[in-house]
Amino acid sequence: MKDDYIVRGGDRVGLYYCETGASMRPSKVIYDRAHSAIAEADPKDFDFDKIMEGAAWFHWSGITPAISDKAAEITKLACEAAKRHGVTVSVDLNFRKKLWTSEKAISIMRPLMKYVDVCIGNEEDAELCLGFKPDADVEGGETNAEGYKGIFEQMMKEFGFKYVVSTLRESFSATFNGWKAMIYNGKEFYQSKRYEINPIIDRVGGGDSFSGGLIHGMLKYPGDQASALEFAVAASALKHTINGDYNLVSEDEVLSLAGGNANGRVQR
Repeated sequence: MKDDYIVRGGDRVGLYYCETGASMRPSKVIYDRAHSAIAEADPKDFDFDKIMEGAAWFHWSGITPAISDKAAEITKLACEAAKRHGVTVSVDLNFRKKLWTSEKAISIMRPLMKYVDVCIGNEEDAELCLGFKPDADVEGGETNAEGYKGIFEQMMKEFGFKYVVSTLRESFSATFNGWKAMIYNGKEFYQSKRYEINPIIDRVGGGDSFSGGLIHGMLKYPGDQASALEFAVAASALKHTINGDYNLVSEDEVLSLAGGNANGRVQR
C-alpha cells in the first residue's frame, strides 16, 4: 500500500465510542460518523485506476458503504477498478444495524458481490447484508463444521466467490469467548484450531485483525488455505488481549501462537 494515494479533506474525522462490557454486560458502540470526511468524500477525489495499478489485493468492509450513499458509490468504483487491474478483492460483510437497515444493506451489498473473490462473514452477516438464507439450521456457535460447509457451498454457487470464510465466536460472557474459523475454496473445507480467550481485554478490532491476518496469510502461503487461516485466527486471538482496536503483535508472535505456544509465560 502506498500512502501517496491517501486523500485528505472534509471537516472532521469520524468517531465511535465504545463502552466496554464485562461478564454478562455486553460492550456497546455509539457511532459518530455523520458529515465525516469519508461520508462526504466524492468519487472524483480518487483515481482508482492509478491506485490499483500494480496492487495485489483490495479489501473493503461492509461498514464503508453503510456510512453514506457517496461512500457506497466510491466502494463500487474501487471494486470495478480492482477487477480491471486483476486485483484480488475481499470483503468483510460486517453488518451494523446502527448504520443501516438490512433492506438498504441488501440493495447496496448484493450487487457488489460480483466483484468479490474472498468473502468473510458469518451466516448472520450473509442474511442481513446479502439476503442469503442458507438451507441449514444455524444457531450462533452451534452449527457443526459439516453444516458450515453446506452453507459455504451455497454461497459460492449463488455469488461466485473463490473462497468463503467465517469466524465462529462462542460468547460465554463479554470477557470469555471461544474463537475459531473455517474456510472453503470449493474443493477443500478447513476448520482451524479453537482458542479459549479468557479474560478478553478488548475484542474491538478482532474481526479486522482476522481479515488482515487472512490476507497476509493468503499472500504468504499461496494455495495453502489451512496455514493462512491458522495465521488469521491466531492473530485475531492475540488482538483480544490488547487494549485499543489495533493489533500490535509481531508476525513472529502470531506464528508462535499458531504453532502451539499458548502458555503466556514472560519472555525475558
